[in-house]
Amino acid sequence: MRQITGNKLLVRALKEEGVDTLFGYPGACTIDISDELYKQDEIRVILPRHEQALVHEADAYARTTGKVGVCLVTSGPGATNLVTGLATANYDSVPLVCFTGQVARPLIGNDAFQEVDIVGITRSITKYGVTVRKREDLGRIIKEAFYIARTGRPGPVLVDLPKDVMAELGSAVYPDSVNIRGYKPNTSVHMGQLKRALKMLKKAKKPLFLAGGGVNIARANGVFTEVVEKTQVPVVTTIMGRGAIPTNHPLFIGNLGMHGAYGANMAVSECDLLFSIGTRFNDRITGKLHEFAPNAQIVHIDIDTASISRNIHVDVPIVADAKEAITKMNEYVEKCETKKWLKKIEEWKMEHPLTMKNRQEMGPQDIIEEINRQFDNAIIATDVGQHQMFTTQYIEITNDKQLVTSGGLGTMGYGFPAAIGAALGNPDKKVIAISGDGGMQMNIQEFATAVLEELPLILCVFNNEYLGMVRQWQKLFYGKRYGMTNLKAGALYRRTNGQKMPEYTPDFVKLAESYGAKGIRVMRKEDIAAAFEQAKKETKIPTLIEFIIDPEELVYPMVKPNGTLEDMIMDC
Repeated sequence: MRQITGNKLLVRALKEEGVDTLFGYPGACTIDISDELYKQDEIRVILPRHEQALVHEADAYARTTGKVGVCLVTSGPGATNLVTGLATANYDSVPLVCFTGQVARPLIGNDAFQEVDIVGITRSITKYGVTVRKREDLGRIIKEAFYIARTGRPGPVLVDLPKDVMAELGSAVYPDSVNIRGYKPNTSVHMGQLKRALKMLKKAKKPLFLAGGGVNIARANGVFTEVVEKTQVPVVTTIMGRGAIPTNHPLFIGNLGMHGAYGANMAVSECDLLFSIGTRFNDRITGKLHEFAPNAQIVHIDIDTASISRNIHVDVPIVADAKEAITKMNEYVEKCETKKWLKKIEEWKMEHPLTMKNRQEMGPQDIIEEINRQFDNAIIATDVGQHQMFTTQYIEITNDKQLVTSGGLGTMGYGFPAAIGAALGNPDKKVIAISGDGGMQMNIQEFATAVLEELPLILCVFNNEYLGMVRQWQKLFYGKRYGMTNLKAGALYRRTNGQKMPEYTPDFVKLAESYGAKGIRVMRKEDIAAAFEQAKKETKIPTLIEFIIDPEELVYPMVKPNGTLEDMIMDC
């Protein structure tokens, strides 16, 4: 039987798995794999400028296409630079397969050059990690990696490839099936539990759906909207669940949680049945655990057994794939009597509508509402911080729009590379990244990637000269002591005891232009629309639009630290 190297088998395996795009950065331990990739043209190889950006790009590629994102990096620092991205994908249930180079087997454990135990380092932030010790196991391990990444609760898998294993000759056969003892993910629905939950839904006086990221991951948005319309039960979402039902739907109340809408948080606090699908009930949506949904029985559908009753005790647990469960629900649900309940929710929404103070100066809401007006078929990627919360509050997500954001880990530097990955996977859609001036600088080197790949991204930078979310806490709870958040502070600031500061650095417009991109600065509300119109005309280069924002713009509502969902600061 013909034998081939492990390097050749890896490339063959990628093709068998339907991989069309690989995000890679080379090094000594992967140079032979790079050589094999060079010899073929079925898989597009993207060369980012940093491994952390690389894994974020693969992550957003996966989120927006439904495919598995694939990474290839070298050993040592190449591998360790993946850590933040692996944790990001792990929290948000994103299917990734990341291949890391490794020194030859005899050198492992000897502190060889660029050697780290990357499987050990990432064990707690990957769904599975393994070092290939034998050439005969290579095909099976790669097959299992893709299967594990995409099944059950999706997540990142790391496969560590010693250089000598990859150079060794072995079978050219790539397996066509997987049988992993102890890993048999369940997707079917326990109909007894589901029917019990639906009876409770029918009897409830104040029922409420809580949709988490699991609904979006399962691509169950359409059938979930059908269920909502049949039952007439209102919906709140987590940030990751935004878009589970179109945000302009009359039964959508808003996001709940720390920066959730008043109506949404009050609905959770007053409902008598909380029907939750695909959420982990993390601390940013619950507040004090023992006072979360205090009047409600709780139904929880989740694909991950470990997520059920981990934070919040539930009355009816259902382990199932969200789409499978919602599809079954759609067969049995009936209209619920919710008129009085909907009227009460509408009163809450009118009492404290989700809006920012009407100021003359340009504010985040003005910018996001202009995006809503001008872009119908789009992917919106965000970084992490105040701008992320503003976006998740005001951005409209419908059937033709998708929101991509780092929800569980809250990774600054995610937005720009995520936009690149989304654009590479969705060339027919406009991709807009919304970042703060702090987060934008964390992966700003990816301008080179975006320019060379001819991606007409629109990059919105909300520049308030501060690390805004931390500054907001400092203003509200730390006596306005703005330690380590002023991005203009430095030697001059210290030397003059805060009396003098230099001009803001960098000049984002000039920096964009230095990479061959377009730069626009907007300082007035009336110039927002024209900036977006100008950016839309570019078809082969990214456009950065810097919006000068008042640092006093804060995100409201805000649940007080260690408070309940009813302990909301509305404005100050």
